[in-house]
Amino acid sequence: MNLKYFILFGFFAFSCSLFSQNERVENLPTFDKKKIHFGFYLGLNQNDFKLNIKKNTFDVAPGNILVEPTTGFNVGMIVDLRLHKNLNLRFEPGLISNTKKIIFHYLDEPKDSIRDASSTFLHLPLVFKMSTDKYRNIRPYLLAGVSYDLNLSSNERNQDDNFAGEFRMKTHNFMYELGIGIDIYLHYFKFSPSIRGVFAINNELKYDNVANGASQWTDPINFLGTRGLFLNFAFE
Repeated sequence: MNLKYFILFGFFAFSCSLFSQNERVENLPTFDKKKIHFGFYLGLNQNDFKLNIKKNTFDVAPGNILVEPTTGFNVGMIVDLRLHKNLNLRFEPGLISNTKKIIFHYLDEPKDSIRDASSTFLHLPLVFKMSTDKYRNIRPYLLAGVSYDLNLSSNERNQDDNFAGEFRMKTHNFMYELGIGIDIYLHYFKFSPSIRGVFAINNELKYDNVANGASQWTDPINFLGTRGLFLNFAFE
């Protein structure tokens, strides 16, 4: 089963089971009154690229460039600032690791038609968390925000390009994020599974050197940006 569908199914099945609980003892009754609290998260991600193809000398059709995503991992910390009883501002710095394979189907040679785009990001999101009132030790919420991603494995400054087998990505990138989750108040801590989509704002592609002539890899691409699904498990 595709990971993104597995994540969605598992998350909603888990959430539905919580709503059916008859727990009457209120856990952590004063937790949400703290002005600032901290935590950490672990998770999985599946990232691919959004691709826009432009008219070019190679006459490449949109389906001729495909991206094969793989499953990566997320890890980070949480700083939560209470703005209102139903609104929090969260800073969630972390590391994201993922590898994507880009296949150029219109190129015949394997050494030309496949490129690996490996990324390890320092992920710095600033997110608003909008929560319902607490009910039976659970509290659903929505997430919305923006993030800055520093691609630690970027080869943007590498002078070699696709003519030398190097597919280059930009170092500095910006994203917006949307998600849903649920707080589960346990006896000693709060556990919060969430799903969020992460979408690139800027073009992450570093185009091949003009001095090498027209590029059959990067010239057909008008926009290439991360499009990912994240499953995070937060402990606060």
